Amino acid sequence: MSAADGTGGPAASALAEALNAWYLRSARDLPWRAPDLSAWAILVSEFMLQQTQVDRVLPRWMNWMERWPTPSALAAEEPGEAVRAWDRLGYPRRALWLHRAAVEIAERHGDVVPSDVDELLALTGVGPYTARAVAAFAYGERHPVVDTNTRRVIARAIHGRAAAGMPAPADLTDMEALLPEERASAAVFNAAAMELGAVVCTARAPKCDACPIAAWCEWRGAGYPDNAPQKRPKQAAFAGSDRQVRGRIMALLRRSSEAVTRESALAAAADGGVRDPEQPLRAYDSLIADGLMVEFAGRARLP
Repeated sequence: MSAADGTGGPAASALAEALNAWYLRSARDLPWRAPDLSAWAILVSEFMLQQTQVDRVLPRWMNWMERWPTPSALAAEEPGEAVRAWDRLGYPRRALWLHRAAVEIAERHGDVVPSDVDELLALTGVGPYTARAVAAFAYGERHPVVDTNTRRVIARAIHGRAAAGMPAPADLTDMEALLPEERASAAVFNAAAMELGAVVCTARAPKCDACPIAAWCEWRGAGYPDNAPQKRPKQAAFAGSDRQVRGRIMALLRRSSEAVTRESALAAAADGGVRDPEQPLRAYDSLIADGLMVEFAGRARLP
């Protein structure tokens, strides 16, 4: 069954029905999947889950929602408080963007996260995936939602490939063809495809014997060929990187209630070793350029 040969036909309907049934009985009990959860809570989860494992997100999300249950609650704080609460989730600019989005939601939308994809895309830090995810999961709108896990499921089940290639517009076309017409079923299917890729159709050790759509899987039917597309270049190691050195400065700022001296920030950056003597200053300057740190009179603090 390929996308070109009619993923929207009876086979797709049967696949969707089987996958949805599996999800409804087997999905992980994650707090952002609770019924009647606010769109704001779902938006926060989507920001946090970008390139970050669920078990790392869980405690941060719980604390965040207890402290800032509405966009206006976060908007009333200094941006630096969002960065501090983000702690070590990684990519802390997401915290700044989420704070700015909260201000925009409070000021432009009456403290209610919009349901329209175009209005969501106008918020700081919200890209095409997040906009569709919020519209689908918070408001039940029928949109194809495709993350890394979904792309792998589609690559294997529909195209018979061991892995997905680089993201492409065709990913949305494939998912749209598989998506049930009924809105509630479509929302479940979006979540189910992600869940399947996260816990069953995993990258390194797929549990094909436990897969609810194994009967429709082209990759399984072809005998699991080793035909994965060319991999993207590996990301540089974190140890010794500028990211690690920046993280040392950020850790100092998060635990400091007062501004710190430039010298102490540079010393923290170098603590643990650096690749070259320019790394601490480069990290320091880049944090200012990214808006994650402000400097005044030779002292630095969170924004």
